[in-house]
Amino acid sequence: MATTYESVPELAEALRRAAAAHGRHEEETGEADPDWPDWYAQFMVDAQND
Repeated sequence: MATTYESVPELAEALRRAAAAHGRHEEETGEADPDWPDWYAQFMVDAQND
């Protein structure tokens, strides 16, 4: 599934949302996520396709 962003600010905002959501995820699990790039990528794809 293709995921695109129309501008740098749009991509930056998507990264900010992913970072905030991932921070909550790590708080809930109580541990650092070494696979955070995969988590961010899935979150961003899912958010684009909602």
